[in-house]
Amino acid sequence: MARTAGSSGEKTLAAIREAGLDLIHAHGYEAMSLRQLAARIGLQPGSLYNHIETKQDLLFDLIHNHMVTLLASIDKALAGIEDPLEALEAFIAFHLTYHIERKREVFIGSSELRSLEPKNRRKIVALRRSYEDRLCTILKQGAARGLFKIEDVRVSAYAILAMLTGICTWYDAKGRIGQRKLIAIHTRLVLQGVMK
Repeated sequence: MARTAGSSGEKTLAAIREAGLDLIHAHGYEAMSLRQLAARIGLQPGSLYNHIETKQDLLFDLIHNHMVTLLASIDKALAGIEDPLEALEAFIAFHLTYHIERKREVFIGSSELRSLEPKNRRKIVALRRSYEDRLCTILKQGAARGLFKIEDVRVSAYAILAMLTGICTWYDAKGRIGQRKLIAIHTRLVLQGVMK
């Protein structure tokens, strides 16, 4: 993201990112125009270029920020946990909570991966792989200690992630089951699938 000297800086850039998340989530990357984005935050279309170079740069920035935040947050959630079972439970709770609280970012990070230019897509896929590796490491450690029965670590990780990530498509804060109970249900389901 480019920024010229004397521009309104971080507040305007934050407003652009927030509006970009809303518009891409609502309409999709291809349907969103920079004219719409400028109108949403009260800028002249040409003024956007003081803060972003292209629409593609905005999309990459949004997904990249999401992935960097995701990785930093999971590392914080897992810090100091040595036991693989406790680590898996912490991973599940973190993943569900993050995906409930950041539906737009998660949706865009998944559905608009296809809209990234190849160079940008490769960078995001590498970050996604790093996140998946956190779970793979937990599963490997649990299997090595005889706690988990894992036929294929990577396939097991993908299956767990698919189940957990699905929550952002159907969770309703006003629904009949609260977030804490949903985390408990998902934790039980995952553990039933991996425990010896």
